[in-house]
Amino acid sequence: MSYVDGYILPVPRKKLAAYRRMAADAGKVWRKHGALQYVEAVADDVKPGKWTSFPQAVKLKRGEVVIFSFVVYRSRAQRDRVNQRVMKQFMADPKWKKYMDPKNMPFDGKRMFFGGFKPFVDI
Repeated sequence: MSYVDGYILPVPRKKLAAYRRMAADAGKVWRKHGALQYVEAVADDVKPGKWTSFPQAVKLKRGEVVIFSFVVYRSRAQRDRVNQRVMKQFMADPKWKKYMDPKNMPFDGKRMFFGGFKPFVDI
């Protein structure tokens, strides 16, 4: 089986192109360090729910869209090694320091949520 990191976050539509550029760069870094797959998906058929939904989970504001992302690894141990290498590269690269500055982020990191998942059905 594999291991998956999942991310949900709101992105202002006017910053979607900047987010896409950042995500494409990030994906290359994750893949370089061993991730099997890196996917960023923009909400297409995501409606507000009565009790819960993706828009409610990120406190979606007018002019924003939900992004659903995931990264696939061989195992949790491999994910931990990959993420350590990725963060080391991010901290050393001035481009990433700029991206990680809350004033320059193309999304609101305070409304992002994420976690690691161990698949239990993989068909």
